[in-house]
Amino acid sequence: MKRSFYHYILTLRGPKVTDAITEFANNVGNDITFPKHTSDYDEVSDYLELSSSYLSSMDIFDKTWELYLENN
Repeated sequence: MKRSFYHYILTLRGPKVTDAITEFANNVGNDITFPKHTSDYDEVSDYLELSSSYLSSMDIFDKTWELYLENN
């Protein structure tokens, strides 16, 4: 069964922020309105562009999405 992007990114969280992806993952984990049950790129991308203020660059999301596709 394919897991959602949210469930994947939670595996990238860490207590020490060592890179932009870890920081992104930590912020997603704290975002109570993040779309938790989707694996649709456009839905997550639209949410991040329109509703979040914690992502400094969509390049970070794109890199994380590539990791998600490779590991899912």
